[in-house]
Amino acid sequence: MKLPRRKFLQLAVSAAALPAVSPVARAQAYPSRPITMIVPFAAGGPTDVVARLVAERMRGSLGQPVIVENVGGGDGNIAVGRAVRARPDGYTIDFGEMNSHVLNGALYSLPYDPLSDLAPVAPVASIPRVLFARRTTPAKDLRELIDWLKANPNKASAAATSVGYRLILALFQKETGTRLALVPYRGIAPAMQDLAAEQIDIALGTSTELSLMRSGIIKAYAAGSRARLEQAPDIPTFEELGLPTLSIAGWAGLFAPKATPSDIIHKLNVAVVMALADPAVRSRLADLGMEIFPREGQTPEALAALQKADAEKFWPLVKELGIKAE
Repeated sequence: MKLPRRKFLQLAVSAAALPAVSPVARAQAYPSRPITMIVPFAAGGPTDVVARLVAERMRGSLGQPVIVENVGGGDGNIAVGRAVRARPDGYTIDFGEMNSHVLNGALYSLPYDPLSDLAPVAPVASIPRVLFARRTTPAKDLRELIDWLKANPNKASAAATSVGYRLILALFQKETGTRLALVPYRGIAPAMQDLAAEQIDIALGTSTELSLMRSGIIKAYAAGSRARLEQAPDIPTFEELGLPTLSIAGWAGLFAPKATPSDIIHKLNVAVVMALADPAVRSRLADLGMEIFPREGQTPEALAALQKADAEKFWPLVKELGIKAE
């Protein structure tokens, strides 16, 4: 059937107008269903704790639940790979951190580029590391711990939970002349369980594990923060103790698949910014010893710059120290 000329022109004009209005319609419609937030580590670890806190508050801005899904294994590469392959429609997002989204690029032959195959949404918080040991460790301070380790080379077991922690442990051994027996773990939470049970001797954790120290279940020797932790001012920093190279703080941030439209990235960014402005969120993160990035630094561009700077700094170091995948 042949269309009348006037009808044909009306349809052609309508079709031509669709691309111009579709981004607006998409932004207004998004999100219309729950969002999945992939977390690349086991439940209960510091990354998971922060992710769940932010996900819950993002619901208020987005009007839809953000459901956390823990996808462990492969030092976080399984989860990140899944995020990279996800449909770029804003319904699958990725809560990552320095290990999974920077350092793994120096350690593995990945089928994706962690610096370019994901779209940064917003940096969330920096996460200082803390050196813990089993409660029956004989050393009273870090100097005594180093002396004890030197006297017992390769006898003390240390949890290796990610490339970031293996990097710090490698630097620790290099700087102190000690040798540790590394034991691989899939996350901080199971490593801390074994440390509390005295199945291992040493573990790098975060300030989220300070409650175990306060209860006398484990010991803490040094913090990787710039200044002493407000939650534990008695713990000296590595820098104070003459080991400034060990002052490496991690960070957590939100990502989306690479081709996610900019209007959706903007909506997700606004949701994160609003979550981080919530006094309850800020108080909880402070209790955990985590530092929220300043408002002007909560942008996709800031997260991309953070990734790039860390890659330039740490990728050569990973190779120099001969750190290998477990």
